[in-house]
Amino acid sequence: MTIFKTALFCVALICATPVLAQTNINFGTITADPTMPVEITADSLSIDQATGTAIFIGSVIVGQGDLRLSAARVQVIYNDKSGDISRLSASGDVTFLTANEAAESSTAEYNLDTSTLVLRGDVLLTQGAGAISSDTMRVDLSDGSAQMEGHVRTIFNQGSNR
Repeated sequence: MTIFKTALFCVALICATPVLAQTNINFGTITADPTMPVEITADSLSIDQATGTAIFIGSVIVGQGDLRLSAARVQVIYNDKSGDISRLSASGDVTFLTANEAAESSTAEYNLDTSTLVLRGDVLLTQGAGAISSDTMRVDLSDGSAQMEGHVRTIFNQGSNR
């Protein structure tokens, strides 16, 4: 009986530790159209014509279609040729929201040219009653797929725990 208890304890301990690999997840039908208008609100705006950037600071909210991103600071990088927004670089309590998911991180890079979103630093994703955390999350907004890497840890709610 002691061997069984020891084995059960070891299995429980292994299952309780964070996964040090990568996990693929799906955002379902969430996609982004980079041609849709981007709306940004903030407390202040600073523009640098020489570098082709704009920096929004304070309670920044970025919206594009069903996607919402909020942060303390967002730098907008424009495409040299077209003048359109190429990338958004967010930092400070970053939150990314869709209709069914919410993600938090320290920083985020939204590349409109490639329709990708990369969240870094203490990433926490919630989908319904479930949650998953990691160091980095990469989202392909063209097909809704995502990959989480580095100290991946998840909670699976079962049956009545939902």
